[in-house]
Amino acid sequence: MSYTSIRPGQVWLDTEGKRIQAHGGSVMYWQGAFYWYGENKEKTDGRSGIWHWGVRCYRSNDLMNWRDCGVIIPPRPDDPASSLHPAAKMDRPHIIYNARTRKFVCWLKIMNGDGTQTETVLTADDLLGPYTLVREGLRPLNMSAGDFDLAVAPDGKAYYYFERVHTETICADLTDDYTNVTGYYSVHFPRRFPPFVREGTAHFLRKGRHYLLTSGTTGYLPNPSEAAAADTWHGPYTVLGDPHPGDLSRTSYHSQISSVFRVPGKKDLYIACADRWLPDQMHLQYAAYAAYYQSLFDPDCPPVPPHARQSVPDDTRVNTSLADYVWLPLRFVEPCAAYPQGMVFADWRNEWSPDEFEDE
Repeated sequence: MSYTSIRPGQVWLDTEGKRIQAHGGSVMYWQGAFYWYGENKEKTDGRSGIWHWGVRCYRSNDLMNWRDCGVIIPPRPDDPASSLHPAAKMDRPHIIYNARTRKFVCWLKIMNGDGTQTETVLTADDLLGPYTLVREGLRPLNMSAGDFDLAVAPDGKAYYYFERVHTETICADLTDDYTNVTGYYSVHFPRRFPPFVREGTAHFLRKGRHYLLTSGTTGYLPNPSEAAAADTWHGPYTVLGDPHPGDLSRTSYHSQISSVFRVPGKKDLYIACADRWLPDQMHLQYAAYAAYYQSLFDPDCPPVPPHARQSVPDDTRVNTSLADYVWLPLRFVEPCAAYPQGMVFADWRNEWSPDEFEDE
């Protein structure tokens, strides 16, 4: 299969004609090539009890055509106690490179059976592995830690943005080896309960300005995204608004952003990489299931009708092996009367190509 464009929301196949399985992932530019990695959902059909089949990676020279590099962090089907067991709810792998230790460091979010969320940390000498388990069951800052992003500053210092589950967003400094937190952190976007609590945090830096794109908390069902900006890693962050203009469904184009990738060699090309987890559920109305999620946590929330509860799919019984991707270039508005703090938008495009953007 060969592509000459990116087509958001449509089935995306690798160079062998198979569905790309790199969900909740990120793109890294390394030694002249692009690497896209994420959750391998090829066996997650909603019936098998398999949540993931490891972390898979793809290689490309043009961001459109991707060659399968295989599973770089394999599952451990013979160890039910492992956080890498296929039934373990492993999500959102993020990999950063530590220039000082010359190690690739991968963090994985694990949703445990007791309702807590912990982190598994692995390292490797090569981006494609093999990866060695360094930490398991990590509770950063002794918190239940949900969706997250990792970022490295130009001076080599690294930061960890994560959802303190159903509460607020935390920015924590990482240790020099990037495998733990130092204890220094800041707090952002405190919200009382889902669906308003922010998760799916994606950080990026542009012209000295820090941006965070986040989603609300409605499981695999989509919701309105929120953009925020600050002048420093720890903020304070100013909420700018929903970056999906004209989206009357309030579902971020029926997707959830997992990361933002700045394309080297292109002038101001930042790609918001998102998953459309449930393409077959796009008929559901956000207002109905948002009320359902709020009713689970807000004691003052009015009861929701039975049909609203019944329409919400069980995250353990959905077929995410058929999830699609929504990749869109970001558009920036500098501070002005309409947007005193500036703004960032992900305009909908049926089709686009990185070749449309000017080279540096």
